[in-house]
Amino acid sequence: MTLTIIPTKLVGSVTPPPSKSQAHRLLIAAALAEGESVIHNIAPSQDIKATVRCLRELGAELSWEGSSLRVTGMGANSMSPLRKLALPHLDCGESGSTLRFLIPIALAVRGGGVFTGHGRLMERPQKPYFDLFEEKGIFYEQKDGVLTVQGLLSPGTYALPGNVSSQFFTGFLFALPLLNGPSVLFPTTPLESEDYIRMTLEAMGRFGVEFPATPSLPPQYHPQGNQAYSPGKTAVEPDWSQAGFWFAADALGNPVEVEGMTIPSLQGDWRYLELQEQIYAGTHSELDVSQNPDLVPPLAAAAALAAGRTTRLTNAGRLRIKESDRLRSVTQVLKALGADITEGEDFLSIQGKEYLEGGVTTDSWGDHRIAMMTAIAATRCKNPVTLTGAESVNKSYPSFWEEYARLGGKIQEVTA
Repeated sequence: MTLTIIPTKLVGSVTPPPSKSQAHRLLIAAALAEGESVIHNIAPSQDIKATVRCLRELGAELSWEGSSLRVTGMGANSMSPLRKLALPHLDCGESGSTLRFLIPIALAVRGGGVFTGHGRLMERPQKPYFDLFEEKGIFYEQKDGVLTVQGLLSPGTYALPGNVSSQFFTGFLFALPLLNGPSVLFPTTPLESEDYIRMTLEAMGRFGVEFPATPSLPPQYHPQGNQAYSPGKTAVEPDWSQAGFWFAADALGNPVEVEGMTIPSLQGDWRYLELQEQIYAGTHSELDVSQNPDLVPPLAAAAALAAGRTTRLTNAGRLRIKESDRLRSVTQVLKALGADITEGEDFLSIQGKEYLEGGVTTDSWGDHRIAMMTAIAATRCKNPVTLTGAESVNKSYPSFWEEYARLGGKIQEVTA
């Protein structure tokens, strides 16, 4: 879908969609339990649909009831009869969370699985898992966009690098308590995005599983085995990583009020406002985004239009392995609009301007956050902006363009 965005002010109030990160975790915990759970306030984004699809394939039953999901769990445990079934075929769509969370879970519950995906998903690195699988004697093969893993996940010591993705930790956090003995999980390098690990532990706790952690540097996690997830009823918070785009819009002179947000939140991205304030705190700001990489697109849009201020977003190397190479895509799109932005190996340097020129056609790079960043930046362009691949927002925020128009945004679909 190609849209032309005509610069205009956004005005009004908006409640961001439910947190995708929290929804993944709560759904997985409910699916592992024995019995019926209900998760309220869930948006059927493409990533959440991927997790629902895969959990069904693993053995749970999930049904939509409006904006809620009723989950009949698979009763996962160390003696699960599901292990006797054939390996499940798990289509993870473009969801990195779905793929990385479910690899260890599939090993624990079904003895493995056959994983596929779309877009860049199967190109994203899985080396931390592969290194552990070689150490533990677990078979894996990645060929022609298909990853097969098979073997016995046994209690023991599991060491992972902390600077690649917290998603690897979350996968093992969910799986290790299901084994028939205690284990230890720890990072071998400084742990980034630790808030996402806390969110995982909190979700597990809601469903009755404990995962003691040693408050050391780096932290160590000590799950007891033979645990079982219990069913429950709970709800998902609004998404702070999506809220960031509306807060950025407000900072750019669009009087938008963001409603329904929890401060502080289980989501580490609730620090968006603190990071954005630093952009305007002085003439030169350096923001370490290692703990909040998903906030870089809205922060970059805000920085590009912070006239007279220089902003440097640092420790951002992990953005190169997202839905797009986000250091490259953020740079190329904002530069096309007229921003003064420089891309480094693991940083962005941005010199703010009063307005951007616009008047160009640019692409979303197949990345939902790049599409939303473009829409927000376009409100401060002098000329219309045409965006190809605008449907990429469906990955996480299917109603984004509807909300944008409701707030007064002017968009026109371009037909061939």
